[in-house]
Amino acid sequence: MQHDAQQRIHAMFPVRSGKWFGSRRLPRPEEDLEDQGLGFDVTTLLERRRVLSVIGLGAAAAGLAACGAAAPTGATSSSAALEEIPDETAGPFPGNGSNGPDVLQESGILRSDIRSSFGTGSATAEGVPMTLELTILSVADGTPLAGAAVYVWHCDRDGNYSLYSDGVENENYLRGAQVADDEGRVRFTSFVPACYPGRWPHVHFEVYPDQESITEPTNAIAVSQVALPQDVCEAAYASRGYERSVRNMATLSLETDMVFGDDGGASQLAAVTGDAASGYVVALTAPVDARAAAGTGS
Repeated sequence: MQHDAQQRIHAMFPVRSGKWFGSRRLPRPEEDLEDQGLGFDVTTLLERRRVLSVIGLGAAAAGLAACGAAAPTGATSSSAALEEIPDETAGPFPGNGSNGPDVLQESGILRSDIRSSFGTGSATAEGVPMTLELTILSVADGTPLAGAAVYVWHCDRDGNYSLYSDGVENENYLRGAQVADDEGRVRFTSFVPACYPGRWPHVHFEVYPDQESITEPTNAIAVSQVALPQDVCEAAYASRGYERSVRNMATLSLETDMVFGDDGGASQLAAVTGDAASGYVVALTAPVDARAAAGTGS
């Protein structure tokens, strides 16, 4: 069985030289492998997942056969219709090429740890640790949108956005993209964002139908925001470095926020576990219409 698995890997990734990687021609043959761009990175990731899936299913089938059981024929999914995540503004600092800088064209944006800059950037953000988990589902039947590409970004502890704010124009921290797994889930390691004047603490995200479409913002099928609960923010902002957030949040509420105010963030308010000392896990399920016309949000 191990020999068969190795044969499958060699079949999917044949060894070639020169300007090729496996069966694919390098889009930037003059550059190193890690500098081939986001599209190349995403395709490589998905190919590796497919190989692991083939090997895993083969091993599972062999194990079941040895026990005299039949191999599984498919998974059962939910059929309940859901409410679509509200479409929101991408704001003035998207970094997706629609308003100046375009980080989605850079190799290295496909990552789960978004705390530090990559490429030519060198800075690392600071703050209370936060793991962001987004689960992308089909609004029609509740099934996971495996393979959907998700781009997230948010401000740092001082309320600054990389690529735009004074002093961090050449940095790209707190921005990253992931491809949803079989459960429709993406996960990012980050820090609790600040509360800056006029806005409730939030995280931006865009959902794209697949890996090929993520480099063009007009291909997004959902553009929305995650709202952080008040008690979580208050606890996090008691930590050093968030002093301005304490003052800013005292003048705001979910009901008066320019984005969440229409419904108090009812469908965008994250479920949170953890604490300020050990870090928080911020989770949100985002049902989207996979058949929707591409757009860039409100």
